[in-house]
Amino acid sequence: MQFLSPFKFKIAAILLLFCYVNLQAQVLSSKQIDSLVEKTLTTFNVPGIAVSVIKDNKIIHLKGYGVRSIKTNRKVDENTLFGVASNTKAFTAAALGMLVDEKKITWDTKVTDVIPEFKMYDAYVTSEFTIRDLLTHRSGLGLGAGDLMIWPDSSTVDKKQLIHNLRYLKPVSSFRTKYDYDNLMYIVAGDIVARVSGITYEDFIESRIIKPLGMTKTAASWYRLKDKSNIIDGHAPYEGKLLPVGLSFGEIANAAGGIYSNVTDMSKWVMAMINGGKYGENLDKKLFSPSVAKELWTPQTIIAGGNPASFSSYGLGWFLSNVNGNFQATHTGGLSGIVTQVTILPDLKLGIIVLTNQQSGAAFNAITNSIKDGYLGIKGQDRIKTYNDNRLRNEKQANELVAKVWADIESQQKVNSIKPEIKNYSGIFHDAWFGDVTINEQNGKMHFQAKNSPKLKGDMTYYKGNTFIVKWYDRSLDADAFVNFSLDNNAIADGFKMEAISPLTDFSFDFQDLDFKKSDKK
Repeated sequence: MQFLSPFKFKIAAILLLFCYVNLQAQVLSSKQIDSLVEKTLTTFNVPGIAVSVIKDNKIIHLKGYGVRSIKTNRKVDENTLFGVASNTKAFTAAALGMLVDEKKITWDTKVTDVIPEFKMYDAYVTSEFTIRDLLTHRSGLGLGAGDLMIWPDSSTVDKKQLIHNLRYLKPVSSFRTKYDYDNLMYIVAGDIVARVSGITYEDFIESRIIKPLGMTKTAASWYRLKDKSNIIDGHAPYEGKLLPVGLSFGEIANAAGGIYSNVTDMSKWVMAMINGGKYGENLDKKLFSPSVAKELWTPQTIIAGGNPASFSSYGLGWFLSNVNGNFQATHTGGLSGIVTQVTILPDLKLGIIVLTNQQSGAAFNAITNSIKDGYLGIKGQDRIKTYNDNRLRNEKQANELVAKVWADIESQQKVNSIKPEIKNYSGIFHDAWFGDVTINEQNGKMHFQAKNSPKLKGDMTYYKGNTFIVKWYDRSLDADAFVNFSLDNNAIADGFKMEAISPLTDFSFDFQDLDFKKSDKK
């Protein structure tokens, strides 16, 4: 073994200290975070943001920025409530873990053992589907399959109907072979919590997680909040302006994305996760066991397309990856006009929470990664510029595509004096899982109205062939769609399929999964 001389040891110590100070100097101060967030608000046109940074079991930054709503201009603070959206999924997975600790279920309990009426499109998948499968986005269904039963508003579909309708959703890949993000299986997971525990999902989350952690302002859904005096409105961009938007879905989707909270309360949840489920002044209490904590953050489903030198996977309610040699657990959430992000680097005892009231994922990514860079020693990255450049490029491409469609429509209308008879396309059309859509004439225009999703209504414009465009009255949806009719031998519409026009349309508008047939209803 070779020892350093006293002189060399002193030099090495100085160099080590210099490196440490140099690294620490990159960690953003609260003042620098203030500047970062203010610039983000302006760059991405976000009305309000709340940020928390947790380090070594201490909250070192906790603050709100901007306004809760462009209608009121009231300030965001550390207690302002946001929908955390799909960050709820980690709570749902933890709740099931608590029931595993109590030996009431295992991760590999068959879903049909708890919900006998559960049925997927394929009989084998139905018989083999486990609680673990509910949480890992490997069902074989496509991205966002069936989300139109819960999105973009308070659908009239109830939980019983939703579970029944799963059998009509056709898979796009083999069971357990491919990652495709899914919300409906988390709704089923919430029903498992309710049936096994004997109380509602919402009561379980609030009594077994939220209350013990002292998350005093948090509730399992918007509808259960006791005080809405300090809460945001969501905002969606439309033609360079912001539109305030309402709720995205109703109570049946709570286990997938219902929780409303603030950065103060969410910090308590993140600290409990960093400490493996332990909480309390001396970490003398626990939500769940070390084995459950380990399972939540164990890779379950590989996510293709990540950095080949690292890994990217989904655990149980968390996205898992390696960032500069550090294990990372994170999740994002999105509702109409709201997006959020929770990021944890447990080895660094670091947690970052960003809640926003505008649906720009670029905004929370810019903030989270700028803060994270400081702790990882990453220099020279202008995250705001990078994410904004990507956003502008994607929006430009999408806008050009949509503009081309409307230019084609205007061109077609100039050369085609003969327009299709509305009556030939009118009627009630039925999809097995989505329900009925009525197409008829209103005020001289062809009109589309979904029965179970009231926001999906708008006028239809002829495009070409047997294809029309539906333009939703609610412009915040940003989800105008092609409607392609099939005709019978008398040239009367007997069905139609749909597809979103813009590539930036939220994946929960899963129009491509719909297959409407003419109904006998009058």
